[in-house]
Amino acid sequence: MIFSKLAPIVVLSTAALAAPTDLIKKPRKVGKRCTGTISSYASVAAAVECTTIVIDAFAMTEGVTLEIDAPDGATITMQGDISFPYYQWAGPLMIVKGDSITFNGNGHSLKGNGDQYWDGEGTSGGSTKPAPLLRINHSGTFTNTIIKNAPARGVAIGGANIVVSSVTVDNCTLAVADGDSLGKNTDGFDVSSDGPVTIESSKVHGQDDCLAINRGNDITFTGNTCTGPTHGISIGSITSDTTVSNVVISNNVVTGAVNGLRIKTDADASDSVVETVTYSGNTLTGITSYGVLIDQSYPSTLGTPGTGVIIEGITFSGTNTISVGSSAKRLEINCGSTSSCPGTWNLAGLTITGGSAGAIKNAKVSGGTY
Repeated sequence: MIFSKLAPIVVLSTAALAAPTDLIKKPRKVGKRCTGTISSYASVAAAVECTTIVIDAFAMTEGVTLEIDAPDGATITMQGDISFPYYQWAGPLMIVKGDSITFNGNGHSLKGNGDQYWDGEGTSGGSTKPAPLLRINHSGTFTNTIIKNAPARGVAIGGANIVVSSVTVDNCTLAVADGDSLGKNTDGFDVSSDGPVTIESSKVHGQDDCLAINRGNDITFTGNTCTGPTHGISIGSITSDTTVSNVVISNNVVTGAVNGLRIKTDADASDSVVETVTYSGNTLTGITSYGVLIDQSYPSTLGTPGTGVIIEGITFSGTNTISVGSSAKRLEINCGSTSSCPGTWNLAGLTITGGSAGAIKNAKVSGGTY
């Protein structure tokens, strides 16, 4: 009789003790209610203990990363520019980490001094160029900051639940267009994130992809401006075992790019998917090579395509207008097979003028003018 009365009590007590462990999520990093000031590399460690962090103007120490690992819910505000000295190393130059972080650059600059590195070889040769200049690995917001003259890639986004807005990536000196003639691999935004990620109301002047989505879900790129000899707005290149899903590219303006809108997948990639991509309200002018390019032969362009990446659910909705130069192709689709590019892609919202018609290989499309 004793055991029959005690047993239910033991069971209930065990359940009660287990529930909090399962349901309560511990904070990642709890900060102190104080204001920390970053005015040098040496001052970072103390400053990031506080939930309010102020960044003064300073010159960063060479050869090390400015890593701001902020407490949960911290506010980070720039009060001056940060200059990263010329020094050949791998990088990155700066990382912001944390949960629910509010970062406001107040119009100040992260200066990469890229014009001292640019040699026309990018990350493939020449001087060793630290990249990216900035890695955003936090959730929350990142706003009102200038990324000036990145040695190579500008901004890499790995954080989820992040909104990036009013950011300018400018790879061009004031005196001469050194970036345009010598800058290479100077992507504006590279995204590899579980999402959601929103990049909005931002500007990129660069010489490689304005946007490159390499991996991720729930990614929105809206209301942005891309200028210079960029490679346009890209998904890829896509390698093996990679998923890109639920992407919205909307209301962007692209001027003077080599490519307009592009999806590129590696010819030898396998077990990867690019799906549910919607383009809406985009305006592109002065495109010099391809208005829209969907190509499964990367790193070649319109070479022998692979079949290991599934591309499906491509939609052009609303109005997307693209004008290309006289020597450019309006639309090129180069799929390895109809099984790697299944279904019928809806191009009803796509209008491309100028240049000459391209080819559509192993893909079914409907609607559009091109």
